[in-house]
Amino acid sequence: MLETTIAAIQPPDESAMADARALHGRLTKPAGSLGALEELSVRLAGLAGTCPPPLPEPAAVAIFAGDHGVHAQGVTPWPQEVTGQMIGNFLAGGAVVNAFARQAGASVTVVDVGVATPTPAGPVQPAAETSGPVVLDPSTPRLVAASVRRGTRDLAVTAALTRDEARAAVQTGIRIAGELIDAGAAILLTGDMGIGNTTPAAALIAAFTGADPLDATGRGTGVDDPTYARKVAVVRAALARHTPDPADPLGVLAAVGGLEHAALAGLILGAAARRTPVLLDGVIAVSAALAAAAFAPDAVGAMVAGHRSAEPGATVALRHLGLDPLIDLGLRLGEGTGALLALPVVTGAVRVLHEVATFDSAGVAEK
Repeated sequence: MLETTIAAIQPPDESAMADARALHGRLTKPAGSLGALEELSVRLAGLAGTCPPPLPEPAAVAIFAGDHGVHAQGVTPWPQEVTGQMIGNFLAGGAVVNAFARQAGASVTVVDVGVATPTPAGPVQPAAETSGPVVLDPSTPRLVAASVRRGTRDLAVTAALTRDEARAAVQTGIRIAGELIDAGAAILLTGDMGIGNTTPAAALIAAFTGADPLDATGRGTGVDDPTYARKVAVVRAALARHTPDPADPLGVLAAVGGLEHAALAGLILGAAARRTPVLLDGVIAVSAALAAAAFAPDAVGAMVAGHRSAEPGATVALRHLGLDPLIDLGLRLGEGTGALLALPVVTGAVRVLHEVATFDSAGVAEK
């Protein structure tokens, strides 16, 4: 599945992009007056291979949840049980991501790809290939049981995952992307949940970009100075222990990644193969996006950076990917919250090409 997905990812359609630029030049507005929105709409036309590109509606958020053996190193004060407890909150509709998803009319799918503790009872579904078609229902979050293993190993001591486990997680993300797109989703939004997951994110960012761990590592949930210093040291030591090769993305994910990071990389690859945009959330998403780009450089064409996370590694990763974030609000929650806030910006960029009159059609004189 991974290899066939990568093979299906194609570069942007230059003809569609040229058509979008030409159309912008005929719309009733000064050339370039919509700034970054114009280039975003051009990129989305190139991804879709048509101008105007499809409206990014409906939207589907996929929250991948997993736990981390590196939690044992004291990189966060939050107990690991919170990961499973937050899944219950997602399913009950009580998290920030749920509030923002309701505002956007987006469906929420939670995927247990590697939670260490038992998850709360709820509407658990297996993969769609065994349970029938998925229905996107913005009113009812759903939980997909797709656990590869109950949390990763401690990356400070050994590889977090085997290559087979990392591949299984990536392929879970590919499968979820296909299910959501087949159900009608026109844009996918990345979400994540995993106590301690900013530590493997920092390791992934440093591994793929060559950044110093100090520049790639942030305070996550807001840790104190001693905990932050320990976190940076853990990332530095893990990279020295494993010496991950950025030319081998599966190996990097196995050595220092998390199950949710690997699954998010798969989600991005699966969407790119289907020429469907992926709106990236924060630092966990962009660390996964680096892995996706290492698997298939043209996958970057499907990526839209929703926001600039307050985590410093996110800026490092976005710069490496060549992506400019749509909003910058100092967010560092994860879950998909920043991506959901950016969704109307993406929709607006596309809607301009669909609905704004040209000078000729409106009878407006050009300069």
